[in-house]
Amino acid sequence: MADIRHQKLAQVLINYSLKIQPGDKLLVTGSDVATPLLREVYREALRAGAHEVKISVTLPGISEILLHEGNNEQLTYVSEYDKFLVEHFDAVLSVWSDQNTRSMGKIDPKRIAKRREAHSALFKRDLELMSSGAKRWCGTLFPTHAYAQDAGMSLSDYEDFVFGSGLLDQEDPIAAWRKVSAEQQRVADFLTQHDEIHIVAPSTDITYRVGGRNWINCAGTENFPDGEIFSCPIEDSVNGFVTFSYPAIYDGNEVENVRLTFRDGKVIESSADRGLDFLNSMLDTDAGARYLGEVAFGLNYNIKEFVKETLFDEKIGGTMHMALGASLPEGGGVNESGIHWDMVCDLREGKVFADGQLCYEQGKFIIE
Repeated sequence: MADIRHQKLAQVLINYSLKIQPGDKLLVTGSDVATPLLREVYREALRAGAHEVKISVTLPGISEILLHEGNNEQLTYVSEYDKFLVEHFDAVLSVWSDQNTRSMGKIDPKRIAKRREAHSALFKRDLELMSSGAKRWCGTLFPTHAYAQDAGMSLSDYEDFVFGSGLLDQEDPIAAWRKVSAEQQRVADFLTQHDEIHIVAPSTDITYRVGGRNWINCAGTENFPDGEIFSCPIEDSVNGFVTFSYPAIYDGNEVENVRLTFRDGKVIESSADRGLDFLNSMLDTDAGARYLGEVAFGLNYNIKEFVKETLFDEKIGGTMHMALGASLPEGGGVNESGIHWDMVCDLREGKVFADGQLCYEQGKFIIE
């Protein structure tokens, strides 16, 4: 018997997040462990009238083999098939379902950076299609033992955490997310009227400017679960220092106590208690990797703890996050890079000022 939560999640993803319409072409990616959800997504997409629903099931370990054993030409090759996938589908659903979240942990970070740099143009094209509305995309997570272990939970408890953070325990999750959207839009509208944002927190004092940029309300249409607002800072406006409260995780690598100093937008100093070599390799990926592509505030107060999974951690109510690398075009940014690495800072003991006005303290916006 199908888990009712898988059915409800599929309904939200297809009808609310991706808004599948009759005739749409949908690509769904995930591993075999996510089969219960993939099956319900396929069923719901057909009910919505999609003409083409392709399920792409990935095998564990394939990416690691390429990164371990591929030569330079293989690492940097961009296939015509990958280009076709970017252009062909009206909508893409990525179902993250890792069975080993640290599978990339022993790979030379320079090889990871090389492959990301080679695919940066394709990554940019994908972002352009999504920001223009020509393609819809959503990423979600299927609970596995690996994610549960990272979070220090049993699989059953982790499932409750995942589905609860997505409001799937409510009678009408779509209505609940529409309410979240309205509440977050009020904050986005306030920030859009301001330019300089100044954030002060333990071991953090940083400013950036966003005048003329867009604050985007994220309420379940591109990430699920969701609960954030983001923008793209003016590229040369970031100044100060920031200490990220939680480990920064990227490609299965964990970097602890990341501290970055910015001058005129660029990271000029970096340190970490563990994983510094990986951090510096990512910062040296390309010219854009030392600049911020995104600034954001986490507003999902159903997510209260760090679970070592960015999809949830960047939305923790009472936090902010910054992403090194590629801008998200809908925010108005122009920074280009092969990476986009979100790092999270707890603001529950911090303050935020917008053009000098105190607008946030104790983890919440205090605006009329």
